[in-house]
Amino acid sequence: MFGSNGRFWRGDTGGLTAPVERPAHRKRPPPKIGLALGGGAARGWAHIGVLRALTEIGFRPDIIAGTSIGAVVGGCYGAGALDDLEAFARDLTRRRVFGLLDLNFAGSGLIAGNRMTKLLKGRLREQRIEDLSPRFVCVATELGTGHEIWMSRGRLVEAMRASYALPGIFQPVNVSGRWLVDGALVNPVPVSAARALGAEVVIAVSLNADAFGRGTVVQDHSAEPIAQHALNEMAAKGRATDARKMLRRQLIGGEHGPPGISTVMVEAFNIIQDRISRSRLAGDPPDMLLVPKLSRIGHFEFHRASASIDAGYEACRKMGAEISDIVAALS
Repeated sequence: MFGSNGRFWRGDTGGLTAPVERPAHRKRPPPKIGLALGGGAARGWAHIGVLRALTEIGFRPDIIAGTSIGAVVGGCYGAGALDDLEAFARDLTRRRVFGLLDLNFAGSGLIAGNRMTKLLKGRLREQRIEDLSPRFVCVATELGTGHEIWMSRGRLVEAMRASYALPGIFQPVNVSGRWLVDGALVNPVPVSAARALGAEVVIAVSLNADAFGRGTVVQDHSAEPIAQHALNEMAAKGRATDARKMLRRQLIGGEHGPPGISTVMVEAFNIIQDRISRSRLAGDPPDMLLVPKLSRIGHFEFHRASASIDAGYEACRKMGAEISDIVAALS
């Protein structure tokens, strides 16, 4: 029964006993926020903008899962090196990007990647994944088996290298006895990894979903070859005049003529990545999908970091109210 002061008294036939306080209402702790950062080469600088905006909105991720460039940005954030990474990215020019490409025609990739590794180790040194905050995991693919490898412990730089080792462009990385390449081959936007680590709200960032008109069917296309004189004209227009230009045309391609080796590899890889992303996001959708407007930024245009970062920032800021509503509903 209730006494005059509103407190509940537990009694029996012998009278009243000591009062028992009503249990206090306990508010549920905030849900764990997971961030799934997808692959997308140069467009990946947008992840920096997303993290900046998320912080301004008032949220800090508890878990980050990254693939490829997403692993680089997520790992640097967890190691407290996001400011350094942003400064480096914004300072890139075409010449500096080309200077980072230590070409290697004798190995299993066009680029050895030693210069990039040296830059990362210069800032991150022997940082280990298990020491990062927030909790971090990056995704890679094992050659031969096709296994999806989640690296949640060990040396951060080695894990990053494996996660962004685009087949044919970068050499595979041997990590703990496994030859690993880019994680986007199997999990381009690692929502599943973020959930597996305990995220209750998953915010995913897809860097390629903004490209409309891809993956359709051309139902009636002629198989007639282009005239030989037209091919000769294209070759003449694209002919290089010195060794540096020849190398650049071979790797990237020119305005005229066929695309370069690296362009063919990257574009083919992006087609695969796009199809896999659609399938995996449909089967395991995130609670919030951020799609920065990046269709005008090429996958090799690392020197356009400012535009990519701004696009990521705007995409996250626009969805700020929705993110807040999702977190509030689970709190």
